[in-house]
Amino acid sequence: MTKPAPGPDQPPIPVRLVTFNTHHGVGDDDRHDLPRLATLLASVDADIICLQEVDRRFGERSEDVDQALLLSRALDMQLAWGPAIDRGPVDGAGEGEPRRQYGNALLSRLPILISDVHPLPGTGEPRSALRTMVELDGGALWVTGTHLTTRSAEERAAQVGSLAGLHTDAMETGVLVGDFNSTPDAPELDALRQRFTDAWQLARARDDQAGWRFWQSDAGMTHPARSPHRRIDQVWVSSGVAVAGAYVLDAEGASDHLPVVVDLEVRSGV
Repeated sequence: MTKPAPGPDQPPIPVRLVTFNTHHGVGDDDRHDLPRLATLLASVDADIICLQEVDRRFGERSEDVDQALLLSRALDMQLAWGPAIDRGPVDGAGEGEPRRQYGNALLSRLPILISDVHPLPGTGEPRSALRTMVELDGGALWVTGTHLTTRSAEERAAQVGSLAGLHTDAMETGVLVGDFNSTPDAPELDALRQRFTDAWQLARARDDQAGWRFWQSDAGMTHPARSPHRRIDQVWVSSGVAVAGAYVLDAEGASDHLPVVVDLEVRSGV
């Protein structure tokens, strides 16, 4: 259970966080358009942005650019990087050419104090978690971003077990975010539910893109972007974090997922 918010003598620290699977910058029109993605992210006015499916010189699908670096510069935010796939330069490339990488990125307007990468168990496409600690004015927030496998519930359960182990009891103020490729009530997320609370359910205010689909109103669906019917992009919070609001935004064609925004209230003095 989430602990009560701090009293008036220790007001909580507001933090706006976004999680978004960017589909390596390729929108539902099949165009790679990094300026479109940057414009969308800038409009949210977030303190922390957690991104999945980010390319760094990965190949033609993203015009061989360093998306993480370009987005951090466009938004004037600090960058933490967590590759899941890490390959050498293309054959025949000159000495000193950059590696080809794909994975999770965190952009922050707040100071990043710690950043580490943790490979997750499983077969097929490699998966990883990017864990950071961000400095707040009067506190700190642990943020772990990830993207779980699509292969099986059993492999996702093993990955969730590893993720839960990254968050110790001393980390009272923490969030775990990303594309979980399963719904929040899925059995494979049980280890997560034992230590975290679903921010969407905890939020005092909620809004999504259900539109005329009244039966999905306030359900927080995020995928696929054109007609969302699955809530696989999620934010989970630990005991020291309350949630004022949670919102699913229009991706404006920038990805095949919709971004999730949460307005957090982080316990101070932790």
